[in-house]
Amino acid sequence: MSEPPLHRLYHHYSELPISMRIVYTAALCILGLGYLFGMLYLVHIYSGRDGNPMTLSYEDLVIAYSGSGKGSKLESALRGPMSAMLPVEEASALVTWAQQGAERNTYETFIRPTIDKRCMTCHDGSNPHLSNLGGYDNIKKVTEQDTGTGFYTLVRVSHIHLFGMTFIFFIIGTIFSHAYVRPLWFKYLLIGLPFLAEAIDIFSWYLVKVYHPFAYVTMGAGALMGVSFAAMWFISMYQMWLSGTPEAVAERHGVKEIIVG
Repeated sequence: MSEPPLHRLYHHYSELPISMRIVYTAALCILGLGYLFGMLYLVHIYSGRDGNPMTLSYEDLVIAYSGSGKGSKLESALRGPMSAMLPVEEASALVTWAQQGAERNTYETFIRPTIDKRCMTCHDGSNPHLSNLGGYDNIKKVTEQDTGTGFYTLVRVSHIHLFGMTFIFFIIGTIFSHAYVRPLWFKYLLIGLPFLAEAIDIFSWYLVKVYHPFAYVTMGAGALMGVSFAAMWFISMYQMWLSGTPEAVAERHGVKEIIVG
């Protein structure tokens, strides 16, 4: 079966000026580094909620989005992702205080000094993604039963992710569109799949609160985005600098190799 002809507007990397390839390469390097750091941050934030800080598990996601069903948000954090942020004895004192009703008198005497010393660097209210632990009224909120991430917190994070991830995959998809990939349906799949996975991933956050097994959907959608990103990144970099001109592209110009300055 013969290959479909090249679209008249299609340009392979070898047909692009080196200056444009440098811009594409720089963008891919920065996006790749940012994606890597983003994954490391996600593992740090979500892992350990099930008691094992070394892995990111199904249980971690269920607890993050729908709550542990027992204990408080403060306890879940101190036994999970924040367990390394303060000594064990201080963490135990905070958990015990929360379990015993989080009384104001005890807070002023014993709890506030620990919070000010260990937590306020990050939890001072300046970061909307982190709980504000400044003052008794704020910390009292995180001593209530852990019901997971709140609805409007999910809404805020959702719109940030939808805009941010769309820009990321638009940029890398545009760069990848210059790659010569056959069969064509596979190329189309790699370009379109992360956008679909992004939407599924975000909607699954809300559904986990209703039905816990949707956490598997969250994990699967995240994996699809990562695989798609990696595939487009490596194929683009390889064809941009290491591979030669595809035969079909060279034949269009009547030469064996295209050299563009």
